[in-house]
Formats: sequence, structure tokens, C-alpha cells
Amino acid sequence: MQAATSNYAASKRYCLTLNLKDDPDLISEYKKLHEHVWPEITAGFAEVGIVDMEIYIQGNKLFMILETVKNFDLKKDFERMGKLPSQKEWENLVSKFQDTDNPESIEKWQTIERIFRYKK
Repeated sequence: MQAATSNYAASKRYCLTLNLKDDPDLISEYKKLHEHVWPEITAGFAEVGIVDMEIYIQGNKLFMILETVKNFDLKKDFERMGKLPSQKEWENLVSKFQDTDNPESIEKWQTIERIFRYKK
């Protein structure tokens, strides 16, 4: 998985997508859950080298943008993050919302190919 570089000299950017189950009540609950992400989860982001994360939604499609340290490896560091405190519990909680055949897999989030960039 190749990252697009960002405006941060020592970082990488990853853009990923994931579908939620197409159920308005579940989507609403998923959004509310993300208003109060557990501190252990955000601490885990920092521990593996994620410096900024945003998740956007359009219908039932999620888009995640990650800014990471330069030596971040998406597969390796997502696997490492999965072993941190409370991460498995969080993943089990959010998996009921996600429209994926394998909610345990780190590859449920698919990388998005950048096809255009403008930077002044």
C-alpha cells in the first residue's frame, strides 16, 4: 500500500474507505460512538505513529484520512495497533456497523488511489 505524501515534510498520508451497513439507525449510532472514542484507542493511534486522523461519511461510505510519521507502515502498524489495550474490544464493538465479510481483518479499510492533486 503506497501513501501519498502530504504537506508535512516528515509524514505520509493514507486515504482509506470502508462501507457501513446501509441502515440509517446503525449509521446514526456509529456516528454517536465516534463522538466519544475511548482514550485508550486514541493513545494507541499516537503509539503507532498516527499524528492526525479524520473520518468522513457519505451515505454509508466512510473515508478515513491518516497523517502518519514517515516510517509508518500501514499493514504492520495497524497489526501492532490491534494488539494494544482495548483495541480488540473497540474493533468488536464497531464491527457490527461495518459491511464487510471479515471484520477482524485490518484490510477491511481499503486504500484509495489518488488520481489528482493540486498544490500551490
